Amino acid sequence: MKTLTTITDPVYAGKTGFSRYERFWLCYINDKRDIPFIHLLTAIHLIVIPVAVFLYTPVLHGWQWWLLYIPYFYVSQLYFKGRFGLMLHNISHRKLFKKPYQWINNWIVWGVCPFFGHTPETYFVHHMAMHHVENNMPDDSSSTLSYQRDSFGSFLLYYFNFLILGFRDTFLYLFSRRKKKMYTRLTFGEFSFFLFCTAMCFVNFQATLWIFIIPFVFARFVMMVGNWSQHAFIDKKDPENNYTNAITCINTNYNKTCWNDGYHVTHHLRPAMHYTDMPVEFMKQKDKMAEEKSLVFDGIHYLHIFVFLVTKRYDKLAKNLVNINNTFSSDAEAIALMKERTKRFKVSDLRSVPSLQTQFN
Repeated sequence: MKTLTTITDPVYAGKTGFSRYERFWLCYINDKRDIPFIHLLTAIHLIVIPVAVFLYTPVLHGWQWWLLYIPYFYVSQLYFKGRFGLMLHNISHRKLFKKPYQWINNWIVWGVCPFFGHTPETYFVHHMAMHHVENNMPDDSSSTLSYQRDSFGSFLLYYFNFLILGFRDTFLYLFSRRKKKMYTRLTFGEFSFFLFCTAMCFVNFQATLWIFIIPFVFARFVMMVGNWSQHAFIDKKDPENNYTNAITCINTNYNKTCWNDGYHVTHHLRPAMHYTDMPVEFMKQKDKMAEEKSLVFDGIHYLHIFVFLVTKRYDKLAKNLVNINNTFSSDAEAIALMKERTKRFKVSDLRSVPSLQTQFN
């Protein structure tokens, strides 16, 4: 295990000078700390979208098309995908552009999201109207509770269940709670994407398959890997406890490229908090985290945690676990707790939790 020392994750230290390009966009965005999002969106509009459009043209054939597509896939689906997806997460909680320029926010959702496999509106609706409301509990369509969270087979069931039934379950959740605006946005966004893909298949089937359809399947896989890892360790006695139903990853390059996404406990405690404030908030909460035996990992991120979980390498998880205030007396004690927290919940387990009983009555 590790001791808690210095936090190297990004915080906002102030900026004394902005470029002319940055000053232009500062007039339109809500928070100057979000200038990095502008640079990301600029790169996407200069690189990803023009190349995707070019791949639809009849200029390239056969191996020439693949010679361009392969680097395009790397740049869009491996290099930019995480950055964009977590930017989308941030701007779902905190609007990037000021109210008079809402159309730019809409362009990101409807014009840019499909290139990264996100159907318009669905991420916002699922995340804001259900996931944060239900907090990974049984009514959350992406809940991990009923799965054995250190099993790859169980993860595959989880992924395909969400891929095939996620839209249906989210729609029914919103419909049953009469959230008409939300289920309308969800439905319109999801079906618009598939109608668009159907139409574009008649224009260029190969390009549509590889630029929109496969990235859609890949995006939902990546999101489920993330959610699985973020909500893999859950205390059976108190599954809604934010300190013990989510984890924290500190001091990793992932936090630098994906806007401190590793601070998932902090995010569930303070959903509207700006990502640059999270390391400071984490330090304020560390004693409470130690008291609750909240799991904090140093130097690894969600993909590492996912791999270590499904290969049952609890020794590697323990090696990177931060032992705040000497919460754990040994690696063995920490491993025993982690194994207990990855066990699947049965309906009978959930019925016995007072805070969840109303969901089963």
